[in-house]
Amino acid sequence: MNILGIGAHFDDLDLGCSGTLLKHIAAGDKVTMLVITDSAYRNPDGEEIRAKDIAWEEGKKAAQLIGAELICLNLSTFEVPFNESLTKQLQKHIDELKIDTIYSHWDGDLHRDHSMAAKCALMAGRHIPRFLMYRSNYYETGSPFNGNFYSDISEFMDKKLEVIKTHKSELERVNHAWLDFFEKQNANHGSIIGVNYAECFKIVRYLV
Repeated sequence: MNILGIGAHFDDLDLGCSGTLLKHIAAGDKVTMLVITDSAYRNPDGEEIRAKDIAWEEGKKAAQLIGAELICLNLSTFEVPFNESLTKQLQKHIDELKIDTIYSHWDGDLHRDHSMAAKCALMAGRHIPRFLMYRSNYYETGSPFNGNFYSDISEFMDKKLEVIKTHKSELERVNHAWLDFFEKQNANHGSIIGVNYAECFKIVRYLV
């Protein structure tokens, strides 16, 4: 299988579905991680919070740890558009990589970059037989994420946490809260299906 994970920022795929990407690698599938922005940003006062080169190095380490190829489109953070230009870029990679399974942001996400990335991915991947949406944030969104597809990542949870730890700059910003939050979230999802850890997705379509 040829798997494409689409994220707006370098940490999104790692938080939302890296356990499942690791599972695909272990099964012998080819995994490509496509990140739309350079993930650099400043606070409202103009202070640099995450530099472009640091974000790239952290993202590269995460992809290497997963065993995936990494592509970055280098758009500006907070400016992900919902337009034909981005859709065509995504579709170009989907076609060239012969993708048959896509993991993308949930289109109901409150973060504009996430929701715009999801909408462009939905359009670009409209003919892909397996399309699943993940949630990568840890805040309330106003509408529920009604996940209905579960991936058992019990044997990959420890490595998922290692992958998340590669994003040192963002982990320091959130006081390492991601590690505890996503471990508990994946444990909760696992308890629903009777395993130790699971990632939950919303199905757009899934051909079997």
